[in-house]
Amino acid sequence: MADTDPLAAERLQITPPHRELLDQVLDKWSLEVLNQLCERPSRFNELRHAIPTVSQKSLSATLRRLERNGIIVRHVLSSRPVAVEYRITTLGKTLRHPVDVLLDWAGRHLPAIEAARRSYDEAG
Repeated sequence: MADTDPLAAERLQITPPHRELLDQVLDKWSLEVLNQLCERPSRFNELRHAIPTVSQKSLSATLRRLERNGIIVRHVLSSRPVAVEYRITTLGKTLRHPVDVLLDWAGRHLPAIEAARRSYDEAG
C-alpha cells in the first residue's frame, strides 16, 4: 500500500546541503573523533593515540570540518607551550542518539548484510 502522507516524500528528501553535512559528520574519522570527544575533551596528540590508524593530515582535516559545522570547538589552553584542546559542543552532543541508533541498526542487521554481500560477490 502506498504512503498516503503527502509530506512523507518531502521529509525524507536528501538535499545537497543534507548530503554535504552527512558526508562531513558521519565519515569514518568523524565518528571516531566524536566517540573520543563524547568521553572527554582531548588534545590533538591524545586523539592521534586514541585513533592510531588516522594520519595527522586526515585528523586535522576532520577536526576542521567538525569545527566548521559547529560539532566541536577548539579551545586554546593557556599553558607553556600553548596547547589546543578539542571539545564536543552542545550541538555535537545531540548527534549521540542518532549515531547510536544507526550503530544499533548496523549491529542487528550486520549478519544479513554480510550474507547479502557474499551472495552478491559470488554472483558477480
